[in-house]
Amino acid sequence: MIAWERNSCVSSYIILMALSIRLSSTSIKIKTTHMKRRNFIQKSSMMAFAVSAFGGIIWDGKRFVGNSPTTTDILGPFYRPGSPMRSNIIPANSKGIPMNLAGTIFDENDNMPLKNTLVEIWQCDEKQHYDNTSESYVFRGAVKTGGDGKYYFKTIVPVPYKASPNDESSWRPAHIHMRVSVAKQQDLITQIYFKGDQYIPNDTWASAPGAENRVLEIVKNNKGEQAVTFDVVLRKEYPLDDSVYDKITGIYEMDDKSNIEFIKNDDLLFLKRNGQLLEGMRYIGDNTFEGGIGNPKVTFQLLDKANTKAVVSFYGKTINGEKFLKY
Repeated sequence: MIAWERNSCVSSYIILMALSIRLSSTSIKIKTTHMKRRNFIQKSSMMAFAVSAFGGIIWDGKRFVGNSPTTTDILGPFYRPGSPMRSNIIPANSKGIPMNLAGTIFDENDNMPLKNTLVEIWQCDEKQHYDNTSESYVFRGAVKTGGDGKYYFKTIVPVPYKASPNDESSWRPAHIHMRVSVAKQQDLITQIYFKGDQYIPNDTWASAPGAENRVLEIVKNNKGEQAVTFDVVLRKEYPLDDSVYDKITGIYEMDDKSNIEFIKNDDLLFLKRNGQLLEGMRYIGDNTFEGGIGNPKVTFQLLDKANTKAVVSFYGKTINGEKFLKY
């Protein structure tokens, strides 16, 4: 029998909700042709990537057309690496409404489907619980795309949940988390939401302009089943040398008395605060990494004697710290 546990990470969402900010509607798109591997210490001319809404992929008879990258969203405190490779993530005793989630993964430049792409999803159960510790990885799973770039999951229609049991303003709309990873493309961390959810207008992340095209409609397929389609466009990867990550990863003591750990995971830099994973950030140049909606950033300063400082802008607050433990 699967043991369901109550969400133990409520405090993180209280902090996030309290420090919510509005995402700027301005986005910058810089076109590049040939770019060599970046030197972390040097300033780069490419300071930002486009943060445009997903622009729709269509077939014009010869090729797929449309290349706006899918927007990112917060990682949240419930990501668990190592989800089982399985397309059906519904446990045997679930009372939720079954739903099919499917789509195609494309690259941004050629608009071609990407094969062998790892797609991970995770969500709460119908009782508003996340499975954060069990070996069953309940409502968590991963698949790889085939030559057509397609992925498919069998799950349930997610439900909204209250981040704080005693706070009626802490409801999050129903959502499914997703991470998409493949070589030579930037890893994507995002969330999908659902049309008609009453909690979207008051949710910082679901109501942000960048999330507009990730609010999806659940329809009936030709078998009468609940179904939703989510196509993804990935950005090109601009990797850093491993030697750079060796200098910046580790645990930092911050001036607000918290500890922040930076962990390399594929081409992302994970931010772990006081023991909880909260953000997956990509390199944007000028010694800076950037996360999803809410615009969290960290800028590193490499000092003498191999010391490293970090300036973290995190949900309306800026804190400074210095690395005191490396791996």
